[in-house]
Amino acid sequence: MKIKFLAFTSLFLLSSCTLSPAPRKLTIAPAPAPTSKQYTTEAELVAVGDILMHMALTRSGYNAQTKTYNFDRFFTETKSIISSGNWAIANLETTLAGSELGYSEFPLFNAPAPIVDAAKKAGFNILTTANNHALDKGEIGVLNTIKNIRSRGVASTGTASSPQEAQKILIVTKNQISMAILAYSFSTNGIPIPQGKNYLVSLIDKAKILKDIARAKQQGADVVAIALHFGEEYQRHPTDEQKQLVKTLIQGGADIILGSHPHVVQPYQILNVVGRDGKPRKGVVIYSMGNFIAYQLGHYKDLGVIFKVKLRKQFPEETLTITKVEAIPTYTQNYTLNGKLNFRVLPIAATLSRPKDPLIPASKYPVLKEQLTDMNRHLNSLRGSR
Repeated sequence: MKIKFLAFTSLFLLSSCTLSPAPRKLTIAPAPAPTSKQYTTEAELVAVGDILMHMALTRSGYNAQTKTYNFDRFFTETKSIISSGNWAIANLETTLAGSELGYSEFPLFNAPAPIVDAAKKAGFNILTTANNHALDKGEIGVLNTIKNIRSRGVASTGTASSPQEAQKILIVTKNQISMAILAYSFSTNGIPIPQGKNYLVSLIDKAKILKDIARAKQQGADVVAIALHFGEEYQRHPTDEQKQLVKTLIQGGADIILGSHPHVVQPYQILNVVGRDGKPRKGVVIYSMGNFIAYQLGHYKDLGVIFKVKLRKQFPEETLTITKVEAIPTYTQNYTLNGKLNFRVLPIAATLSRPKDPLIPASKYPVLKEQLTDMNRHLNSLRGSR
């Protein structure tokens, strides 16, 4: 398997590289000569940051008459973008432990399981669960969260119900392209993992992640995407520790790094590194995708990003190419309708291009325009650096 980057403009990558057969090391190589049996297939990864279920969001979805929850309106405006992805990933930063344990927010999150129904309707098919709130409701919270996600036909990774399950690598194949999705968290907020049950939450351990990357490649993954819950909260730029870990993982075979935890967006970057085999390789990282939906206001906390990576696989050579990278800024709007506080995620550029929305105050449009300009500049601020 070979992977390379095609050249493109604006938010797109400006480089080319290749990834060789197992153990799939990146090398520079010319494009293969056409053959009579040559054909290509394409697939796209779409990823967002945190679904952070504060109680205001939980209450907004409650229907007092039916005593049920529905959160579909959260994602109505972004559904067309999310559903366009073959792999559509979000970080679920709450437990789904069950109503009997009480719905709650910071410091111990627990939300209604119908948030998964809403996410699935919007097009999400993978949820990562390795984050610092994974153990907020203890072991039962981890187990119930996994059950509530998977019983709805959505895949999850980052927490596990057994040692055997923790050893399994999630590999999802779309259009003949196999992607491994791994997820790790920097902590559990000081809540100890039950003794002898370290498998419950996948924590960041550089040596282990490198071994997992190698295992994913051995199991046939064309691409390895890693969700890392790391960095410093509310900081718009990655720390040196984030940068060093990402560089090490890309050297070790990771292709796409999806960051979360800071609750604000951090830039994306194309890294040119020397692999562990001494050969050049490249990887894509967005250090933080910010909040996708949450009730955190100001200082960039109500802004997020939808990160898209398009892949093309050429046969019979099985050359894999990243043909496009795109970052779409979003805004979480809270608004009052019929006396009730509601929430929805708006893609900023698309919102500005449409006729004015009656739910958006006229005074907000110039603010959104300024935020879009700032976010695009910020997202691209690390391009060209190493």
